[in-house]
Amino acid sequence: MTVISSAFAQSAAAGPESGLLSFLPLILMFGVLYFLAIRPQMKRQKEHKAMVEALQKGDEVIASGGLLGKISKINESYITLEVAEMGDKPIEVVVQRAAVQSLLPRGTLKETR
Repeated sequence: MTVISSAFAQSAAAGPESGLLSFLPLILMFGVLYFLAIRPQMKRQKEHKAMVEALQKGDEVIASGGLLGKISKINESYITLEVAEMGDKPIEVVVQRAAVQSLLPRGTLKETR
């Protein structure tokens, strides 16, 4: 019985140091997670937001789902993409501004048609 009580006494004496050291791996894992996952994702979101805000009429874009088109009208929340022409009338699709995934260089759509 005295062996057990002395073991408890030793663990109680090292309490404050071991408590801090036990959280050290958790703190290090959070730091690695922040620099490898959270920070790059925040950077991508910031770049996408800047790109969406800078859209102009005439820009060629790729929307969600792989839809390619040229911006013909632009609104605060929506853009109208000209995706094709049928005779002399353009075929237009309305999508949300946030649905734009990337901006294409001018003249890209002429090469694909």
